[in-house]
Amino acid sequence: MSFLAFLILGLIAGAIAKAILPGKQGGGWFVTLLLGVVGAMLGGWLGSVLFGASLQEFWSLQTWLLAIGGAIVVLLIWGLIVGRKKEA
Repeated sequence: MSFLAFLILGLIAGAIAKAILPGKQGGGWFVTLLLGVVGAMLGGWLGSVLFGASLQEFWSLQTWLLAIGGAIVVLLIWGLIVGRKKEA
């Protein structure tokens, strides 16, 4: 999959992850979409390392689930970091 396709996948995965997660994550939509791209890369990397998952197909369910899962993890970590800074 090309870098541009992975970027688009990450943007969409970030939007889906934001819709799935309850509550309000700090940073707005732009930061959320950027974190979605990072999460998609993280999910793809972890999926290939842990499960031997191939990320060659843009329309593969496996690719999308890994990207959305990675985006959710990154958004949760972001929420913990931003939440702690606001309390301090």
